[in-house]
Amino acid sequence: MIADKRREKLIKIVKEALKPVSGSRLAELLCVSRQVIVQDIALLRAGGEDIFATPQGYIYTTSLKSRPRKVFAVRHNPEQIKDELQTVIDNGGKVLDVIVEHPLYGELKGMLMIASPTDLQDFMAKYRKTGAEPLLALTRGIHLHTVEADDEESLSRIGQELQKKGFLLDEV
Repeated sequence: MIADKRREKLIKIVKEALKPVSGSRLAELLCVSRQVIVQDIALLRAGGEDIFATPQGYIYTTSLKSRPRKVFAVRHNPEQIKDELQTVIDNGGKVLDVIVEHPLYGELKGMLMIASPTDLQDFMAKYRKTGAEPLLALTRGIHLHTVEADDEESLSRIGQELQKKGFLLDEV
């Protein structure tokens, strides 16, 4: 079937990508609409493919596991989001996600994939534009971030800087 071959190509593109691939770019490469890509991704996920949707696009799970990682427990108010994220990227980290513990739903996780000043600028612009509440609003500012870096030393430095700024609660 044509759809099956397209989905095979879609998986190949996402698996081989070094960074997230936008739905629009996938649609362009596969000569279909973005809506077809969204549907294909949903079907692939339902079939067991480990494809994550991030603000920058789609990425395969194996692409997320290449460098050292650490989970940081932090607390701050919404006005400090930019400073917290900036602290991580300025010290060589990539903020993969944000996680909160919700009393009804359990763990809620949002993919961030913020690794550069441009990523941060785009995220903050989207935050302001949408007016959406950040997940930390559900937990009085307490949340977790999975952070990736080139080495353990960078992760240690990130923790120290978050501690100096009063963001770090504890390391998980």
